[in-house]
Amino acid sequence: MRYRTLGATGLEVSEIGFGGEWMDGTAEEARAVVDAAEAAGINILDCWMPDPTRRSNLGDALEGRRERWVIQGHIGSTWQDGQYVRTRDLDAVKPAFEDLLRRFHTDYMDLGMIHYVDSPTEYAEAVGTPEAPSPFMAYVEELRAAGTIRHIGLSTHNPAIAKRAALHPAIEMILFSVNPAFDMMPATENLDDYFGDAGAASALDGMTPERAELYALCEETATGITVMKGYMGGRLFDAATSPFGVALTPVQCLEYDLTRPAVASVMVGFSTPAHVADAVAYETASAKERDYACVLAGAPRHAYLGSCTYCGHCAPCPRGIDIASVNKFYDLATMYDEVPDSLREHYRALGTTAAACIACRACEARCPFGVHISDKMAAAARLFGC
Repeated sequence: MRYRTLGATGLEVSEIGFGGEWMDGTAEEARAVVDAAEAAGINILDCWMPDPTRRSNLGDALEGRRERWVIQGHIGSTWQDGQYVRTRDLDAVKPAFEDLLRRFHTDYMDLGMIHYVDSPTEYAEAVGTPEAPSPFMAYVEELRAAGTIRHIGLSTHNPAIAKRAALHPAIEMILFSVNPAFDMMPATENLDDYFGDAGAASALDGMTPERAELYALCEETATGITVMKGYMGGRLFDAATSPFGVALTPVQCLEYDLTRPAVASVMVGFSTPAHVADAVAYETASAKERDYACVLAGAPRHAYLGSCTYCGHCAPCPRGIDIASVNKFYDLATMYDEVPDSLREHYRALGTTAAACIACRACEARCPFGVHISDKMAAAARLFGC
């Protein structure tokens, strides 16, 4: 298992994480999944589920090994009259979060997640502004001051809201929906839009500026990203439901997610040890098995032609340029009027920069999306000055 630093939190998390949403079986089944995940090196869990049974099953499975796990615990996800209710009402929020701690046999959460904010109205209720925090946000900051949560995060499916969170000085990371289909969809306040007819239509539109700008901003502000919906709810596994008209594998989806800027870990839904094995197969997968690019390039519906997806097919470069990384830093830098110093330093740290390109164009013959790589290398050299 490989590990990544989650933004400025300093937390080292496994690049494959455990999304607890689908863990709705028995206590024994929960323990079997936690055992399999831990044996594979997974060390981060997202728990938004408010129902007592799932909380208790997961909490009991982690008892005695809590310190080995980084837990994303959601604030604002409550259980009322036998059903899930998302709320900012502190009379309901506080006992629900205390219940989460109790059922996980712990007195803290590593990441206190402001739960599910997808519209400006919800953001105002949940966060407010840095100068005038909402009552809900004041409670979250009280939890951090007391050590009950170690870091503040926010979960959203809307890139416009995610950008606001990344600019907030108190919010250190986001849980965000990432996959090659969602990256083509414009910002929306309604999660269902991502799975409707607009999802199929989006495959012809290319990556939206909102998403590209969000990734660039998270890199600049060191706002770490953990990923939800990395498989598009399983729709990407079936050509009949995939907006591209072709099926991807779990390994290919994970490769796409983990090559997005600022992403530290993908929260994969597990309900059996076999699901853990399917995801962890990514760690030992060959380049061919990880190759989402050629699959998408041959899809009947896609709009990636001419766009670098950082897949690495261009390698090896005879001059030793890490072409995918140069393109990533270039794409991020062009989101700004002035190149951020942090990006400039990341670029220079590559050692061999775009200026070493001799325009042999061998890489272009290998690119599945027809990117004019030598032109991009020349543009990167001009932009970064080396």
